Amino acid sequence: MTTLTEPAEITETARARTEFGPVTRTFLAVLWRDVYTTSRRPTGFLLQVVVQPLLLFFVFGKVLSEAGITRGDFGATLLPGVMALNAVLVALENTAMPLIMDFSWSGEIEDRLLAPLPGSLVAVAKMLFGTLCGLFAGLVMAPIGFLVLGTAGWPLTAWPGLLLILLLGSATGAGAGLMLGTIVSPDRIGVTFSLVMAPLTFTGSVQYPWSSLGHLRWFQVVSAVNPLTYVSEGLRAAALPGPPSSIPLWVDALVLLVALVVTGAVGIKGFMSRALG
Repeated sequence: MTTLTEPAEITETARARTEFGPVTRTFLAVLWRDVYTTSRRPTGFLLQVVVQPLLLFFVFGKVLSEAGITRGDFGATLLPGVMALNAVLVALENTAMPLIMDFSWSGEIEDRLLAPLPGSLVAVAKMLFGTLCGLFAGLVMAPIGFLVLGTAGWPLTAWPGLLLILLLGSATGAGAGLMLGTIVSPDRIGVTFSLVMAPLTFTGSVQYPWSSLGHLRWFQVVSAVNPLTYVSEGLRAAALPGPPSSIPLWVDALVLLVALVVTGAVGIKGFMSRALG
């Protein structure tokens, strides 16, 4: 009588295939819970997305232009920068703030960690939700900017590059939010956000091309350290090839990819340390 034994490799493969389905469904359920909760309170989210960028468009694009302080083509340079700023900040805030609440008074993170899902994937779901928020926040600024600033629309050929940079920028912002959400304690969140947001905003080449800082070399170097600079310049490189963009699109994408890997890895490690601590 011959006994057939299944190789260990085949057994492991079958087990992995069996577990993949439930893990995927649980991951999507965790992600959908955040999406559904946000969709139930759309007013607050939309105000977060629209108000500050709209004021930037109005003041920098309209008021300063009509006052003769900025040039006529300044709106074309400003729009990609505001899209970048909105994508990164909204992704960061919508990843960091829920995490801080979950780890402190709400305790909701414990329910997610009890789900049949590796803890690292819970962190990835948080990052993915923040990325989706940032991507939406960046994209919605395009039609608003065209309307308020009176600038021409972009050709269809520009949109693949625009979407790539917005996606990488939003994911990097979400990774930074995961880091902050696991490191910062609730009683220090106000001070921390003030210390992070202002430098991030004003050194990210939002209101100016990075190349225009050539005569202020030290500030150009500081801006080059800020990932937001590469989102702003990447959007300009995709939408406005030529003088307004000073960093090639592929360089922007590569730097953002590296920043995403670093912030994501540090954020996931911090999440697991906090969750298991």
